Amino acid sequence: MLKPPLYRKLRGYAFDPSLSLKIDTAEINEITYKVPWEELGPGPCGEYLEILDIDPSTGSTYQPVDLDNPYLLAQDGLPPSEANPMFHQQMVYAVVMTTIANFEKALGRKVLWAPQRVEDKVYEKYVAKLRVMPHALRDANAYYSPMKKALLFGYFSSTPADETLHMPDSLVFTALSHDIIAHETTHAILDGMHSSYNKPTNPDVLAFHEAFADIVALFQHFTFPEVLKHQIRKTRGDLASQNLLGQLAQEFGSAIGNYGSLRDAIGHFNPLTKKWEPTQPDPQDYRTQFEPHKRGSILVAAVFEAFLNIYKSRIADLLRIASNGSGILPEGELHPDLVERLAQEASKSAGHTLNMCIRALDYCPPMDITFGDFLRAIITADSDLVQEDDRNYRLAFIDAFRKRGIYPEGIRTLSEDSLRYTDLDIGYIDKDEQIASTRLSAVIDPETQRLLGIIYKFLRGYGDVIKYITDRKEIYEKTRDYIAGKYVKEGEVIMGLHARIGVKFNNSNAFSQITGLAFVGHYADLGIRKSRRSTGPSFQIQNLRLVSRVGPGNRQVNQVVFSIAMHSTVKLDGDTPVFYEFPVPKKNEPYTHHEIPEGFVELSGGCTLIFDLDHLKLRYAVSKPLLETGAEGNPSINMTRLKRLVNFYQQNFANEFESYFSSPGQMNLEPFAFLHQH
Repeated sequence: MLKPPLYRKLRGYAFDPSLSLKIDTAEINEITYKVPWEELGPGPCGEYLEILDIDPSTGSTYQPVDLDNPYLLAQDGLPPSEANPMFHQQMVYAVVMTTIANFEKALGRKVLWAPQRVEDKVYEKYVAKLRVMPHALRDANAYYSPMKKALLFGYFSSTPADETLHMPDSLVFTALSHDIIAHETTHAILDGMHSSYNKPTNPDVLAFHEAFADIVALFQHFTFPEVLKHQIRKTRGDLASQNLLGQLAQEFGSAIGNYGSLRDAIGHFNPLTKKWEPTQPDPQDYRTQFEPHKRGSILVAAVFEAFLNIYKSRIADLLRIASNGSGILPEGELHPDLVERLAQEASKSAGHTLNMCIRALDYCPPMDITFGDFLRAIITADSDLVQEDDRNYRLAFIDAFRKRGIYPEGIRTLSEDSLRYTDLDIGYIDKDEQIASTRLSAVIDPETQRLLGIIYKFLRGYGDVIKYITDRKEIYEKTRDYIAGKYVKEGEVIMGLHARIGVKFNNSNAFSQITGLAFVGHYADLGIRKSRRSTGPSFQIQNLRLVSRVGPGNRQVNQVVFSIAMHSTVKLDGDTPVFYEFPVPKKNEPYTHHEIPEGFVELSGGCTLIFDLDHLKLRYAVSKPLLETGAEGNPSINMTRLKRLVNFYQQNFANEFESYFSSPGQMNLEPFAFLHQH
């Protein structure tokens, strides 16, 4: 019996249709995507996606493409066409699946979409397929909808500032832009990993969402071999000069009145001189730019500069050989063999850079992320997998962030050792064993360490089960059961992770100090809801996941990661916090969402806990603390974070968001529709 192929080949645009109309880029713009093979229904409709092609502005429903049609299989799908809606469906499918494959390769696990919350219920509903609508709106916009669990692409008539760049009044389809599709898909994947990153609590949060989506779209350019070699030849190997690989959404940018791409990681078009100019890093930008796209471009530029320095390091020997030691290449066309080798090194460098960024997501705090947090996550995640940084990849990131004035809080120096999160090294002990060596020995008493040991064994059991499951729905349901405690072992219902933590660490000073959360008495005096099922505070377990990766030298990392979130409803009266008093819930009463009372804010605290399965240790606790550091006895709220949050809401929402939305909460419903307006 024949086995199915590994890949499905589908024709599409490397960038967007506009480059197929230019003599110097037409030959490289039409490429063939290789996406993982799956059986497809018309739409196409597969395991991850449902393409639904309805145009609400005209009332049209377009015929769905059948990519399993033998004639289409024989010719690698439909030929690229702006006029054929079925090709639009094929294009979005190819790019979304390519983006998913890149995430799964870096993460070492299946991508899951953010679950759908069931209205007025405590539970969430599994979302099997992300809905994709190639012609969802007649507007210069495209966005991911967390509410609908859908990617919505618009189309519009162009109004170019320069008619030599784009034909006036021509239709522009965002569903035909690789960069826009990859960008929106990344928003959806990131929402499935860290749903709280949709909620703006500091200037970096939404900027990070935008920047990360741009980073993925940019570095996918380097997976197109012919495009890469073309740009290597054109720039003579100097990817720090103007090139397509560092630009995003060329057609969209020119069609809405820009003189070039929508965003450029390495430079910009000067409308006065009509020339492209490289961008010089300015630390003041991080202190003065607050619009999410402009602020996000600072992070994109930092990551792209790190890539460029990695690439330059990897090709230094090739340039010395090709230039007889001078490092200056002779005039004329580069030798094809040199182009091939430079392209290989550029592709490897880009792949490593993108993987470092994606892997870091597992080491980020669950909310209120900053660019500095992301740098620390990159350094820690890479150090775990690659012990010897002999090519200075991590230094390249540190240097690029430093040039832009991005410094994480809570560190004394910008060294690699300082940036790595502290390895807590809290090992497993039984009650009869002696306390093991720990870097928090002053905090962790033997009883707390013994209780943590019970959690370790429980998480190892979860890892042993989940590593053999490949069905996405089963992964979701098993994970949910391990959190809630509805699974059965040897005919017995087992207490889940949420209940274990709530019971074992209720009133635990040590666990409160590890996580920065209020697992202590008097939590109700801090505006924190009481749990409906126990005597402790209300909290949520988020993103329980197995992390299994193999690095250089077959170094293996086997971890279980999850996050704990807790919320305080509070307002400031001058410098004094005033906490909202929740009514005491009755045991097992129906769940109800609560609106934040007028004048109050919800200060969220959270901690990402990373457990080493091989040695049964708690390695890292990446915290956004709800409590003041070192709070004991009667705990106090983290005033630094509270004042920062209140100030952000007052300044940001008052000056920027209220012109679009009547309240911050309204913006939270569809944040990306708002962000992507042009």
